[in-house]
Amino acid sequence: MQRLMDWLRERMAGRPAWMNALLVFCAFMAFVYCPWDLFVKPVAIDEEVWFGIRFHGAWAKLLAIPHWLVYAGMTYGFWRMRAWMHPWAALYWGQVALGMLVWPLLYVEGFSGLLVGVVSFAAFATLTHALWRARPLFEGRRTSLRERYGDWALVTGASSGIGAEFARALAREGISCVLAARREERMRALADELEKEHGVATRVVAVDLADVDGAAELARAVVDLPVGVLVNNAGFGLAGRFSKLDGERMRQMVVLNCVAPVVLTHELLPRMLEAGRGAVIVTGSVAGKQPLPLHAVYSATKAFDQHFGESLWGELRGTGVDVLVLEPGSTESEFHETAGELPHAGRPAREVVEAALDALGHQPSLVPTWFPWLRSNAAQRLLPRSIAALVAHTVVEGQTREDLR
Repeated sequence: MQRLMDWLRERMAGRPAWMNALLVFCAFMAFVYCPWDLFVKPVAIDEEVWFGIRFHGAWAKLLAIPHWLVYAGMTYGFWRMRAWMHPWAALYWGQVALGMLVWPLLYVEGFSGLLVGVVSFAAFATLTHALWRARPLFEGRRTSLRERYGDWALVTGASSGIGAEFARALAREGISCVLAARREERMRALADELEKEHGVATRVVAVDLADVDGAAELARAVVDLPVGVLVNNAGFGLAGRFSKLDGERMRQMVVLNCVAPVVLTHELLPRMLEAGRGAVIVTGSVAGKQPLPLHAVYSATKAFDQHFGESLWGELRGTGVDVLVLEPGSTESEFHETAGELPHAGRPAREVVEAALDALGHQPSLVPTWFPWLRSNAAQRLLPRSIAALVAHTVVEGQTREDLR
């Protein structure tokens, strides 16, 4: 419990008390009141107010949805102090202040009602003014990753896709990079790019992390470097019926997706703890959040990655070492081709990486796009495991070669 309280105090720091109170109110509205109002409160007695005008019945139910979205957005915006909160938070509470004047004029008779409206308007106008003046808080200077974590990063699976984009993003922050993967020629080309465009140092280590001794070999290759950021990104999947897939290839997948991150993190973490700063990123997948027929071993390895990374996040709170599990949905990379999937659209790898680095130090895991997040959470929290598995089977089947179904 003490760790939880310390974490809450840490998360509340940096905001004035009145803004923290507003954050708590928005969270109550987003997670308690609005869901109850929308799904439980009878339509006959439902009422919503916008700009001081009352709406009843079906209109009230319909207008409860934007209220819910507003409070959910402000909860997230205050929690993460997003720059887009200015001016939108002030504008929303400004309309509430205006509504406090309109309400008594339309629905309350007498001087007392008008007085209550004026006093309420003054209170919410003061809040609106405070939010308008709070712009510097929402646009605070972000400490560079190099300042936070040090001079060197190790990125596995760096020859393409998400791994290559992690290397580029870290180099843009002035962090020198160790690039590790099997394809040395590709990594040499990327290393030249990083050195020329960003002036950082690089080291290329050609290694097969699907080999049982690969991770230990890589750890020995960087023992002389103060690695402050470890990106456990290397991994692959295999699409198809379990009985039809190559058993040795599936064993290699388990070693690469699960064993390698454990070994590398165990080897590099002690020096991060000694330095009092560092970051460990584990590239999981939204596939790890639910059973995934025709991707049985892959989804199991990504569930391992999620639990491993989130558990480390809990262990390492207060040590200066941040942990994040990145759980992307479909991404533009070589994953689909390697896994034997049929081609389908994905989010650009650069956007996935930018979202991950933005979330690092703020939360234990991230699904970087809203629809995969919504879909995975619905499957995980709302559906029985049997239904979730059968629905997932139908979806994955459409992305799998016919001879492997």
